[in-house]
Amino acid sequence: MASLKDVARLANVSLMTVSRAINNPELLKPETLKQVQEAIRNLNYVPDFSARKIRGKGSKVSTVGVLALDTATTPYSVEIILSIEQTARQFGWSSFVVNITSNEDNERAVRQLLSQRPDGIIYTTMGLREVSIPEGLHKNHLVLANCIDVQKRLPAYIPDDYNGQYNAMRKLIEKGYRKPLCLYIPKETLAGNIRRKAVESAWHDAGFATEVLQQYHLAMGDEHYLDVVGLINNHCKNGQPDFDVVVCGNDRIAFLAYQVLLGKGIHIPKDVAVLGYDNMIGVGELFYPPLTTVVLPHYQLGEQAALHIIEQRKNNGTQYVACDLLERSSI
Repeated sequence: MASLKDVARLANVSLMTVSRAINNPELLKPETLKQVQEAIRNLNYVPDFSARKIRGKGSKVSTVGVLALDTATTPYSVEIILSIEQTARQFGWSSFVVNITSNEDNERAVRQLLSQRPDGIIYTTMGLREVSIPEGLHKNHLVLANCIDVQKRLPAYIPDDYNGQYNAMRKLIEKGYRKPLCLYIPKETLAGNIRRKAVESAWHDAGFATEVLQQYHLAMGDEHYLDVVGLINNHCKNGQPDFDVVVCGNDRIAFLAYQVLLGKGIHIPKDVAVLGYDNMIGVGELFYPPLTTVVLPHYQLGEQAALHIIEQRKNNGTQYVACDLLERSSI
């Protein structure tokens, strides 16, 4: 592995010049900086940031530590982790992730994270939820991404699920849909309740009675996704749907709705439209016809949480990040 001396020798400069090129490039002349950077690239030199932290010198690299509850180990919100890493790198920070594998694993994960002495901590979750933050983290520069603490005392960046669902429902109403079948994620989830309220508000604001809405929450547990099949069948007497659009709590529900509807010979969107939620990475583009969905801003959540640490933002409570409607061909 190449060393700092190797870089200095190849670039024909001093060790101090190489150090400045890495840590304070603005202090060097452009031609000198370019010379050192070319040497670094040619040698594939990797700076030893951890050693600098131990020495405690001014060249100390700031670090973001990420406590990830299901975020890095499931495909649904991994963009949060990606954006934290990319944002940190953009500003010359480093980052690392410690996974929490269960609620009982909190203590071990916190100890492991704090042993690295991060300059700031981001606590993330897969799926919007309330969390109890371990006491060992409260004295640190801490921000939450995709979750809120039970006492609501900590800064947090979460999806604006209400306006995301409300605006999507208004779009359906503008397009003339009047008989929605709403299949929500479980009522035990924050997002499930928020999105239902948004649907009902949009419907009411358009002058329609909320009592006529056909609404169901799936039960908790992945095994209950298959309940979508029975729910749609129950509203298709003699093969004829009593609804003109399926409002789905997420894209996984929409995936099942597509299969049931198309299996019955019901055309999308000619006979029945489908609206999803999430814009699951690598999945939304595979629906045929392409699925209209509300985009969960996972990348932006991670980016804003990282910037909160890097820019040393004050505690501004809960910040809502927009969930935009992505119109495709299913409505």
